[in-house]
Amino acid sequence: QVQLVESGGGLVQAGGSLRLSCAASGRTFSSYAMGWFRQAPGKEREFVAAITWRAGTTFYVDSVKGRFTISRDIAKNTVYLQMNSLKPEDTAVYYCAAASYSRSNGLGVREAYDYWGQGTQVTVSS
Repeated sequence: QVQLVESGGGLVQAGGSLRLSCAASGRTFSSYAMGWFRQAPGKEREFVAAITWRAGTTFYVDSVKGRFTISRDIAKNTVYLQMNSLKPEDTAVYYCAAASYSRSNGLGVREAYDYWGQGTQVTVSS
């Protein structure tokens, strides 16, 4: 079993920055990719960004391109989400997820992931 623990959420003003971290632990961690999703009140959980673990290939939803950066530290089994130029519409609970293997439907859907963290709240005030 793999455990994912997010940290780094909080309250920030519009235009500010936050960095989320997600530490993976458990049995020998081996992941195809890791991703970040978010869920705002009354909305579906949506894909934000993903990174393949070995190659470091990144993927982003259009609404965060140029503002968010996903990265990973293989030695620490940790993935990060650097969020800059935050907007009130970025307010949500952010979830980290891990995909054990590649699936045909790609990394932009919830079904691609096997493990999930508990989430961390990000609130952006206007």
